[in-house]
Amino acid sequence: MASKNKVVFEEFFSSMVEKLGTQGFMDELCNGFRVLMDGEKGVITLESLKRNSAELGLGGMSDDELRSMLEEGDLDGDGSLNQMEFLATSICRLRHRPSSPVAAGKT
Repeated sequence: MASKNKVVFEEFFSSMVEKLGTQGFMDELCNGFRVLMDGEKGVITLESLKRNSAELGLGGMSDDELRSMLEEGDLDGDGSLNQMEFLATSICRLRHRPSSPVAAGKT
């Protein structure tokens, strides 16, 4: 399921960049971060991801899949994602898609 979701999100992100432009896309990513984060800690934890992920269509993912998502973006190794890690991971996913407008320099 994770690989299926990955493809869907990469396609979705690419489409968002095309429709919203770079700044609009960044604003939406920041909104997504706020939806997923733990309001008290200000970061995305496994617990907050499990609790809030259904709002972004991730409700059917297993704990292992969610944990894997966190680990992928956890650049400082603290077990959570701050906003910069979340944004960097999201943008890197786009940059590595040859057909994305970000990779093609169209934004």
